[in-house]
Amino acid sequence: MSSQYLYCFNGIVKREVLRFFQQRSRLLSALVRPLLWLVVFAAGFRAALGVSIMEPYGTYITYQQYITPGLCCMIILFNGMQSSLSMVYDREMGSMKVLLMSPLPRPYLLCCKLIASALLSLLQVVIFLLFAQLVDVDIPLLGYLSAIPAIFLIAFFLGALGLMLSNLIKQLENFAGVMNFVIFPMFFLSSALYPLWKMKEASIWLYWICQFNPFTACVELLRFALYGQLNYSALLTVLIATSIASFFALMSFKPQLGRK
Repeated sequence: MSSQYLYCFNGIVKREVLRFFQQRSRLLSALVRPLLWLVVFAAGFRAALGVSIMEPYGTYITYQQYITPGLCCMIILFNGMQSSLSMVYDREMGSMKVLLMSPLPRPYLLCCKLIASALLSLLQVVIFLLFAQLVDVDIPLLGYLSAIPAIFLIAFFLGALGLMLSNLIKQLENFAGVMNFVIFPMFFLSSALYPLWKMKEASIWLYWICQFNPFTACVELLRFALYGQLNYSALLTVLIATSIASFFALMSFKPQLGRK
């Protein structure tokens, strides 16, 4: 990588990191929301379904441990959408046009933005996992290390998905509604909060929706990675979804969109 590419990459990452830490409420909400769910939902699941659950890893785990990967993916999903929201804001304010005046290729600049967003998601998830230790989420140390590439890949995919959605939004006010139509269906129609076999017992068509939801693959990829295992089908699904989302996000980006 030449010096100008590296200089551009460092500049974009530094800008995104500084912006993130200036918005302290963003970090606070990213931690409080999943921690609250970890305590409340785990108690509800424990009361409804029992003390523990048998998982494909070949062991029994508590419901705190079961929903932790889903909550990690929720953090990544919200951060990816918020990063896309900032992309819409930058486009409206004109700062995105200034960035794209660089002689470097546009796909490279947008990939740098996605990498910066993925790194911020990784940071938030690591902090959340450290706090999760306080509520009896017992994950092997090796699992934290094997989860890092999975978290980064998931964050890149969800960031690309958010960028693709932001390309369809002309005004900042319209993005909040789109987020609600994406975040909640993706999250609740997945294995983030409840096992798919329980969903299958309740409704077969909801079960198949969850199966084809790429967010389910994200959750399962991270769930296995936290126990030092690799879910090949989930990895393949996330890689394919990442490639598709990245392609359409980069090809459909139009910096001239904005407030009329």
